[in-house]
Amino acid sequence: MDTSKYLLLFFLTTLLFLPTPTTASANITAVFAFGDSILDSGNNNRLSTIFRSDHPPYGIDFPGQIPSGRFSDGKLATDFLVSQLGIKELLPAYLDPALTDQDLLTGASFASAGTGLDDLTARESNVLSLDAQLRYFKQALRRMRSTAGRQETGRVVENALFMVAAGTNDMLYNFYALPLRRMYSLSEYQDLLLRNLDHVIRTLHLRGARRVAVMGQPPMGCLPVQVTLGSLVPSFHMLQRVCVDQQNSDSQAYNAKLKALTSQLQATLPGSRVVYVDVYTPIMDMVRNPAAFGYAYHLGWDNGLILVMCN
Repeated sequence: MDTSKYLLLFFLTTLLFLPTPTTASANITAVFAFGDSILDSGNNNRLSTIFRSDHPPYGIDFPGQIPSGRFSDGKLATDFLVSQLGIKELLPAYLDPALTDQDLLTGASFASAGTGLDDLTARESNVLSLDAQLRYFKQALRRMRSTAGRQETGRVVENALFMVAAGTNDMLYNFYALPLRRMYSLSEYQDLLLRNLDHVIRTLHLRGARRVAVMGQPPMGCLPVQVTLGSLVPSFHMLQRVCVDQQNSDSQAYNAKLKALTSQLQATLPGSRVVYVDVYTPIMDMVRNPAAFGYAYHLGWDNGLILVMCN
């Protein structure tokens, strides 16, 4: 099973917890995405940054084999999501020049690969910060109102699903790789990220969002770059291609705090539904038992530990 399709099952499960008059899928009007490369449909194509994927080998499984700017061989989970909900086939990037005001009424991605909840992460990578993404969404609302009117735009936004995925790059670049944030303890830095996330969700709520799904952190210690770096650092695992257990524990600690935050926001934001989306569990399932999902391990010093499709 494709990784994006597997994560889609978790997104669709999340939808079951979103209150609607009838069924969840029948009442979702649009999908709006914010965050990093997990949800970036190609916004970075318009930025002067090294974090771009509008070139081969990206897109080899995308319709037309086009490197669209998605950090994937093919579609993102949000593309499968809007298609499964019957909204449209793909979730476009907001900065795509082809995006029309009419397109906005069924959703768009404002996400930017390489960004984080810490503005420092975005500045280092020259990508869109979360605040910049929120400003673009405010601009998008004006465009939607000019096309459909204030009342219809309000209805679309109120019944839309908002996806937020960010925080992993902050840990990878500003905490583990470079000591730029080492004036904080791990717990303090996690709290800083979550305060910024709280601001993002509250701002979205002020602008009409009522259904927000927030993705947790993956098992960071199993990401290829962390496996590679971990094998080079003097430790019991030196020269071994294994996950970095401590970083996975860090992810779990962050996710526990994130779940508490979503519960708090749920209780304090009137008329809203804020849910935590667990991506840690499905990814760890694939790492521990890849064959069950049609994958096999491939070990390589140049690429790190990755999962490849079995024939």
